[in-house]
Amino acid sequence: MSYASGLTVIHPKAQIGENVIIGPFTVIEEDVVIGNNCWIGNNVTILNGARIGENCKIFPGAVVSAIPQDLKYKGEPTTLEIGNNVIVRECCTLNRGTIEAGRTVIGDGCLLMAYVHVAHDCVIGRGCILANNVTLAGHIEIDNFARLGGMVAVHQFVRIGGHVMIGGGSLVRKDVPPYVMAAREPLSYAGINRVGLHRAKFSREDTHHIEDIYRILFVRGLSTNQAIKSIQAEIKPSPYREEIVGFVREAKRGLMKGFRSLNSNGRFGEAAMD
Repeated sequence: MSYASGLTVIHPKAQIGENVIIGPFTVIEEDVVIGNNCWIGNNVTILNGARIGENCKIFPGAVVSAIPQDLKYKGEPTTLEIGNNVIVRECCTLNRGTIEAGRTVIGDGCLLMAYVHVAHDCVIGRGCILANNVTLAGHIEIDNFARLGGMVAVHQFVRIGGHVMIGGGSLVRKDVPPYVMAAREPLSYAGINRVGLHRAKFSREDTHHIEDIYRILFVRGLSTNQAIKSIQAEIKPSPYREEIVGFVREAKRGLMKGFRSLNSNGRFGEAAMD
């Protein structure tokens, strides 16, 4: 471990791995675990409950494992768990869990750009990218390889599926199913995330299969129940069909809006969804 003595405050009981570099004016509290080969920049604050994996980079000004901004939190021991190969850029604020879930989780290989806020009890999957100023309220679940554009704000208890792309500046009040792009206000289906799926090595056949499912769900103007029945009747069984239908059925906050297009007056219209 390498750090600037006299300028950096590290509790003697903190568990610091091998080959960890810690910059000046950084504070690390007692109940902290940091894995091997991490780089911790200057002016970083890592508080009790932090569990940080290997090969992580945490940039200046970040506050890691602060207590929840939640009035029901009464000081119970909880954690913020960061996986391996995670990058936390400048001035991110990452809160640990409350007694309800016990932990906040950020998966392997995530990139959190500057000023991202992750509130209590969120669970972020592997390989996600949260661009500058993304703000997550409490109890949000984001599945693997999702992408959130700059200044996206997400309502508490929302779930965002894997391989999703959400346009910058969006307000996410409803659940967003996997493999789609979402944008506009209110947040609406904007097609499947074709570029993301291509980069993730999805086959052309699988991409078309996923697109066929979403045409029924979001473009035809069916109610959610009608759409599920049509998907099951018209689309051949597959893991993707079952995943998407399961997500829709379990959506606790309801789904984002269906397809919207410009009408003859130049205004947005939208498919009817219940």
